[in-house]
Amino acid sequence: MSPKEVALPRMALVKQRFPRPRVEDAPAAVRNELEKLFPRGAIRPGSEIGITVGSRGIAGIAEMARAAVDWLKGRDARPFIIPAMGSHGGATSEGQRSLIAHYGVTEASMGCPIRDAMETRSLGRSPEGVNVFIAEVAWKSDGVILLNRVKPHTDYKGPIESGLSKICAIGLGKYDGASEYHTHIFGMGLGKAIQSAAKRILEEKKILGGIAILENAYHETAKIEGVAVDGFFEHESRLLEEARKLMGRLPLREIDVLLCDRMGKNISGAGLDTNIIGRGVYGYIQGVPWQPGMPAIYRIVVRDVSDESEGNAVGMGMVEFATERFARKVNHRITAINAVTACSPVNARLPVILPNDREALATAIRTCQRRQEGPLVVHARDTMELERIYVSEAGLPLLAGQDGVEVASSPEPLRFDGEGNLISPFE
Repeated sequence: MSPKEVALPRMALVKQRFPRPRVEDAPAAVRNELEKLFPRGAIRPGSEIGITVGSRGIAGIAEMARAAVDWLKGRDARPFIIPAMGSHGGATSEGQRSLIAHYGVTEASMGCPIRDAMETRSLGRSPEGVNVFIAEVAWKSDGVILLNRVKPHTDYKGPIESGLSKICAIGLGKYDGASEYHTHIFGMGLGKAIQSAAKRILEEKKILGGIAILENAYHETAKIEGVAVDGFFEHESRLLEEARKLMGRLPLREIDVLLCDRMGKNISGAGLDTNIIGRGVYGYIQGVPWQPGMPAIYRIVVRDVSDESEGNAVGMGMVEFATERFARKVNHRITAINAVTACSPVNARLPVILPNDREALATAIRTCQRRQEGPLVVHARDTMELERIYVSEAGLPLLAGQDGVEVASSPEPLRFDGEGNLISPFE
């Protein structure tokens, strides 16, 4: 059976409701938390203080970073921005500066310098044997305030995952730190290496504190909280548990084909959030979830790489099928640097490339098990925006009785243009 002979399922809009705490004025919340962390006199006038900005697509990050800059200026400090993202952006200062510019973080918008140099220095080995690196611009400063989102990590599980410790270790460690810490995945594990490095960096008293950001499943700011150096790791661990409860999810535990409009570094460090798709970045067994409670997905089709990712398609090794449009946007050098640094070269491998969306989806369905009721297909814009998804007719009966899940339309055929590309309802 050729892809052109495969009958594509009709799809219905499904709306999901997730917990939705929101911070109405994020810049004000940043200023309030900084006031709590640093009472009058704690910031010495004239101090050069760095503020970290990473490569993730954090909602409102430019406004929050600017609020921190302005607050520091109000204390007569001299703030600057540090692009803190390990090997991302091709492991170059220009690439990292360009990445944060996508989020509106530029010297003009921040009103302060961006110091993007990639040079680091070694702080020696931690007690656990990790060679610890810190960016020279951070080392030469009078202190650094860590600004980052706390959320479940895509590569590992533990009491500390993605957040302040990670941007402290890998972000400020630049390419040298990212390379070193990932080499420990087969020994102590990446999570423990990151925490070991962050602890060593904190001992140098260059880190003044952190501003933790939590987001809800609607990609909105749910909470902003200052984190002091005293009790740093325990505080971040508590915030991680809160963040875990705010995550979105797919409503089916078994899916034949997940169709995503896009993937990219602004969506997830793994391109597609492994917590959502149930696949691990270091390899997976088809149909077996990466962690308990995650879905079993047999085929994944991705239509495009997000513009903000600048050609970094790391994570595409978890994808079976993609389009020629996708392949044209992949920067293989940047993708390879990211994947190899993470000791996960499989995630720089290209999926099977098909001419258009229709053939990619049809081929994915053709290579799945046959179901009398039809294929279980889910269509999402990406793994970050899950409040509106589309589910094939065969999956609709499986949604009955689920809290926060509403079938909001009748099933309708997928629509394609004259070149066989999907007219996406998310665009």
